[in-house]
Amino acid sequence: MNIVLLGYMASGKSTIGREISKKLDMKFIDLDNYISEQEKSSISDIFKVKGEIYFRKIESTYLTEILNSKERFILSLGGGTPCYGNNMELIQNSEVKSVYIQASIKTLVARLILEKSKRPLVAALENNQITEFVAKHLFERRFFYEQASITVNTDNKSIAEIIAEARVALY
Repeated sequence: MNIVLLGYMASGKSTIGREISKKLDMKFIDLDNYISEQEKSSISDIFKVKGEIYFRKIESTYLTEILNSKERFILSLGGGTPCYGNNMELIQNSEVKSVYIQASIKTLVARLILEKSKRPLVAALENNQITEFVAKHLFERRFFYEQASITVNTDNKSIAEIIAEARVALY
């Protein structure tokens, strides 16, 4: 069984995905990294040079490619991936278990402030603006995230606890 992790930026999708992949001896794929490798360009440069419409189109193309792959994988999506085009439908119609990696606004904001320079969507915001930004964005995206097969909350839990909870829910 393949696993797709979805959720808001800084929810822990990549960190959790890497750890679960080690425990289950499965290939880990971060969709944004995969896109960067295939396009030979960073995600921010793709957005700057070719625009969001182009990015969302190739994001869906690469998502389909990975979902149709014959190998076993754990796939971590970008925060917006499930919310565009028919990406959530693609995920639901493939033979994967989808997991919403959920975190509270307070947790997300704390993590985003620590890694602000690596997050183009919040890099230009003042720290006191991030909470409102995340709350609004999460409100818009939650509908898509909640369509996942399973929800695992990460607030106040260690990576080990989160992985244990996810494994129990998955199997």
